[in-house]
Amino acid sequence: MKKNLVCLVIALFVGTMMLAACSSDKGPAEVAVKAAEEAINGVKTEVGKLVPDQVKSLEDTLAAVKEKFGKGEYKAALAEAQTLTGKAKEVIEAAKAKKEELNKTWTELSGQLPKMVEAVQSRVDILSKSKKLPANLTTEKFEEVKTGLAAAKEEWTKALDGFKEGNIGEAVATATSVKEKAVMAMEALGLPVPGAPEAPAPAPAK
Repeated sequence: MKKNLVCLVIALFVGTMMLAACSSDKGPAEVAVKAAEEAINGVKTEVGKLVPDQVKSLEDTLAAVKEKFGKGEYKAALAEAQTLTGKAKEVIEAAKAKKEELNKTWTELSGQLPKMVEAVQSRVDILSKSKKLPANLTTEKFEEVKTGLAAAKEEWTKALDGFKEGNIGEAVATATSVKEKAVMAMEALGLPVPGAPEAPAPAPAK
């Protein structure tokens, strides 16, 4: 009986110590989780437009950390929350790099597209007044070009508005779509496409 009583006392002592240890981890874990949450909330609106997948990963990890904290797994929650704050900083750096890349692409597109659209419009105007289309351009294909041109103009306006509003990712994606339409139209009309390799010169007659 005395031996059992000693074992019980030891078990209670160990349990009390473990509970105290868990309680001592709760405060720091709570602070760390809150700091991680504030870090993510502080960047997700702006950064989310540039690297949405990485922000989603941060939010999913934060939810898992909160779940562990709610279950009383304070030590694990503390360690993961501290790591999460560092990851938030990494995502910010990734967003900065992405923004620089998108700005570069936008500068290139905004320099090319107005000239490409203008060239297509000029050619369409000339052919619309002509009594006969070129041999390699059917009436059906010409109508497709005109429809594509109208869509490209509308999308370009949308891209410009998106860029002004700070949605550079969407602006670049829309502008890229405009370029694709413009290239297709230029090729159909026999116009030279900027940046495309030049066709080889015909071999001289023997």
